[in-house]
Amino acid sequence: MAKTSHSDTLSIERIFASPALDGSTPRNLEISPDGKRVTFLQGKSSDYERLDLWEYDLKSKTTQMLFNSDDLSSGPEELSDEEKARRERMRLSGTGIVTYEWSEDGTALIFPLAGNLYYFKLGTKKALQLLDTPEFETDFKLSPKGNYVSYVRNQDLYIKHIKNNLETRLTHDGQGNIKNAMAEFVAQEEMSRMTGYWWSPDERYIAFTQIDESPVQQVTRSEIYADSIEMITQRYPAAGTPNVLIKLAVMDVASQQAQWVDLGEDKDIYLNRVDWMADSRNLTYQIQPRNQQTLQLKAYNLHDKTQRSLLKETSNTWINLNDDLHFLEDNQHFIWASERDGFKHLYLYKNDGELVKQLTKGDWVVDDIKAIDERKQLIYFTGRVDTPTEAHLYSVSLKNAELKRITERRGFHKITFSQDASIYVDNFSTVNTPPQVSLHRASGEYITWLNENAINAQHPLHAFQNQWVKPEISSFKAEDGTELYYRLYKPADQGIKHPVIVYTYGGPHAQQVTNSWAGNRGLLFQYWVNKGYVVFTVDNRGSNYRGKAFEEPIYQKMGDIEVQDQVAGVKFLRTLPYVDETRIGIHGHSYGGYLTLMSMFKAGDYFQAGVAGAPVTDWELYDTFYTERYMGNPKTDKKAYVASSVFPYAKDLTGDLLIYHGMADDNVLFTNSTKLYKHLQDLAIPFESMDYPGKKHSIKGKNTGIHLYKTITNFFDKHFEMK
Repeated sequence: MAKTSHSDTLSIERIFASPALDGSTPRNLEISPDGKRVTFLQGKSSDYERLDLWEYDLKSKTTQMLFNSDDLSSGPEELSDEEKARRERMRLSGTGIVTYEWSEDGTALIFPLAGNLYYFKLGTKKALQLLDTPEFETDFKLSPKGNYVSYVRNQDLYIKHIKNNLETRLTHDGQGNIKNAMAEFVAQEEMSRMTGYWWSPDERYIAFTQIDESPVQQVTRSEIYADSIEMITQRYPAAGTPNVLIKLAVMDVASQQAQWVDLGEDKDIYLNRVDWMADSRNLTYQIQPRNQQTLQLKAYNLHDKTQRSLLKETSNTWINLNDDLHFLEDNQHFIWASERDGFKHLYLYKNDGELVKQLTKGDWVVDDIKAIDERKQLIYFTGRVDTPTEAHLYSVSLKNAELKRITERRGFHKITFSQDASIYVDNFSTVNTPPQVSLHRASGEYITWLNENAINAQHPLHAFQNQWVKPEISSFKAEDGTELYYRLYKPADQGIKHPVIVYTYGGPHAQQVTNSWAGNRGLLFQYWVNKGYVVFTVDNRGSNYRGKAFEEPIYQKMGDIEVQDQVAGVKFLRTLPYVDETRIGIHGHSYGGYLTLMSMFKAGDYFQAGVAGAPVTDWELYDTFYTERYMGNPKTDKKAYVASSVFPYAKDLTGDLLIYHGMADDNVLFTNSTKLYKHLQDLAIPFESMDYPGKKHSIKGKNTGIHLYKTITNFFDKHFEMK
């Protein structure tokens, strides 16, 4: 690395250059099931997006590379369209080894690379390539006992015995609109269910879905590239239109005979989650009707083929999903998470559905269960007990519900436990501290650094510390008394008036104002504040981790309360002596792009310029599961959809507006922007646009990122007359 002074000037080019400014940040941290090593993915110093597999050996206290991705495949990666879309929806970035999975006993692991699958047995010298076929495979898994690898090929489910290399095709009717063991579009994009099959713990059975896409409307959209236009015919379930038909089956691996589970008379349903009980005899699934106002947990017994309902959640608005159902090894109880008292909390149930007790309670939310130690009768989870802007590790007793905070440092703790819940990895950061990774005993006792990542003279970020601005994280009260949290970057010279860039997302299931490292976007904020901008973010109502009552004001009223709270943020800014209230801009991407448009159109007295990225403009163009959860069905709630689209308000635009979009976006379709372009043109209202050929929703790529950040910055510089 070239030497730099302690006071280099941060540039947009440097934000995207290697080595990464946040240091050698590991990804996908896992403690091996045998508890002997910690494995992780890490980018090369020469290219932080090219990932290799590393390990830290707990006994020898040494770190070494397990696999250099270039040794196995150094050419361009060829992936199927399905795998590309799957990675986009998983928000997986980078090349090389982007994911891996341990065997249950910790003696082997698998990882896909360049369209192939590799198997590595600890103690051997090299990885074994398990698949070498002309077809594409996806959704690789190791069976629970490590005897098989499973995957989907050409819409059917396959398994392969690792020792004898025998491949078995388990389903045979996957073709056309019929897809076996594959998650449908809305399951992947909106339910965080990325798979369509599940091994039983004893490895004897595989539960799998079969979807029929024939009811889903076919839309033809264009993917515009630099030198070509591809017309893509896609089954896209827009709000108010039919979804897939879904079935659930259980395959006996030995006999290859399937049992089909009766999901009920109503076929217009969502299959949200599938989980096995510890005994491998009972399969559970979570199911919702189209309006998502109920959620049922049901159990199917493989032996007598009977079903029973274990519990039912209800809401007048919607039910949020989670991944916190855990069946205990005692085969008598399970843990369930619910928002029934207004906040997400944990409950202990018997396996027959009888509630034993509520384990956590209070005006705060549980994030996720991280481990359960049945011997000590403790659940370890992350949550927001002390403040919604920080995530800490806690334990709660299954016996007496005693709550203890384990992590001490103020900030954000991302936790990964060992299988026996005895140790954990803490991936810690603050808004000023890039991720630091340490190993701890379950009590919180520090064992060792895995990656201290200290900002010393050798750290890439060290050169920019003299100009580093530590933002203020605090709160103010809206007019009705609601507490709203904000993050505020202040320029060094507060004796003069400065323009403001308000960065927003504002949508459900998201939070921006946290005491955590913000990656490249946080570095962009540093660049802006060093140029002389005030940079401000407020988490409006509708966003996450504040409880259900904080979310629900958006129900059938998207684009209303969010704008009100963003305006409240500007009113707060106007009380600051260094803010120029005549030069306030707003910027966001996706839902943030939508909120930018609504703020510019509905609150032009408060925002003088805006940059809207990949915005939804008409909710009838977006998918069923997400949109109808918050807006209802456009067939019955048409007025709500009209009121929540941007078009009725576009005529009131008075400020300067830039819209950008990926021209191959298959999530928020490019049509959202082109419809608005035409509408503004018909109104003779000028605006600017920047569209990216071949780019999806995330608009990835180093040079593309540089171009995008410069485009946004140059727009605000021009309209706010900044140098």
